[in-house]
Amino acid sequence: MSTTPRDRRSPSPPPPPSPSPSPSRRRRVAVVGVSLSDCGRVDEATPYTLHAQAARRALADSGLDRSVVDGLASASLGTLAPVEVAEYLGLRPRWVDSTAVGGATWEVMAAHAADAIAAGRANAVLLVYGSTARADIRAGRRTGNLSFGARGPLQFEVPYGHSLIAKYAMAARRHMHAYGTTLEQLAEVAVQARAHAALNPEAMFRDPITVDDVLGGPMIADPFTKLHCCVRSDGGCAVLLAAEEYVPDTAKAPVWVLGTGEYVSHTSMSEWEDFTVSPAAVSGRLAFERAGVRPEDVELAEVYDAFTYMTLVTLEDLGFCAKGEGGAFFAEKDRLPVNTDGGGLSACHPGMRGLFLLVEAVRQLRGEAPGLQVRRPDGALPELAVASGTGGWFCSSGTVVLGRG
Repeated sequence: MSTTPRDRRSPSPPPPPSPSPSPSRRRRVAVVGVSLSDCGRVDEATPYTLHAQAARRALADSGLDRSVVDGLASASLGTLAPVEVAEYLGLRPRWVDSTAVGGATWEVMAAHAADAIAAGRANAVLLVYGSTARADIRAGRRTGNLSFGARGPLQFEVPYGHSLIAKYAMAARRHMHAYGTTLEQLAEVAVQARAHAALNPEAMFRDPITVDDVLGGPMIADPFTKLHCCVRSDGGCAVLLAAEEYVPDTAKAPVWVLGTGEYVSHTSMSEWEDFTVSPAAVSGRLAFERAGVRPEDVELAEVYDAFTYMTLVTLEDLGFCAKGEGGAFFAEKDRLPVNTDGGGLSACHPGMRGLFLLVEAVRQLRGEAPGLQVRRPDGALPELAVASGTGGWFCSSGTVVLGRG
């Protein structure tokens, strides 16, 4: 008897377990697996390849079988992002999320996934991302984009050359005008990101830079020179969240999701009430309140840094320093460790970097950071971390507080 293509296929994986029916209490939710795909310069892969690579590695990191995964969160790939990615990964999720709010996407998705797991609507949710943004431009498969399009509200800005970077640059200038923030202070953000990247073997750019290097680079959008701006890389990563009852079967100690917050601010610059305040001012407050902690309790922060100004103003709005003091913050010797892997300014930035923030925060809390490892004065590992993603031109924000306890 001839064998049809269907007969030759591998058996389908067993269906995932049904989500727990409305538990009597909200279940605790933990990050149980994290991983990066190959990152940096990856010329011979597709975005789907990077998704699969990151997903396999995160599952291996968790020690759980993929059959437990009954939820998937994915965005920015294909026409039906979570459907196409699920098919490619061989998953049949019963809970999906394709929320796309730029760089804040993954923190917002993590919040949605944690809520779903806590309420018993899912058991284990995989957040996965992969992009060949750099390789696609290098191969001529796409060109650099200056804006997100010119439809809807953007039609009133884009035709006049108001590109994405110009929006950030204008906001930075406003902060400089209002609070006396200097070019040197903004440059110090890039210098310190590179210093962290120098310790990270996975970082794309590791050679030290100085404030003068940043100030003397080619101008991109005043006041941003080239080194004020994030790198363009390839890469992907994945994070697996699971309900508390799965934790005893995991390979490593859990990192618990303690609190989350999300907020959408504006898309038109004319609707942004204050260029010196980011939506992290709301998402951060919500996340800290829900976690029952204060900013001063947090021991490290991973924040979105497509441009140096983003780092500075996000730290202000999360409450790690007062409004207007972000520039001086980076001159302090014993300040909070920020973007410990080198961030988007030096380590990697394949498009929507928010998921990388969660990976690095978890690695730090586990004591598995590939480069700079944050420790307490007594040598103990940190207990609390925050990851805060920003989307668009400060249009959206998602903040997640993570802890070991």
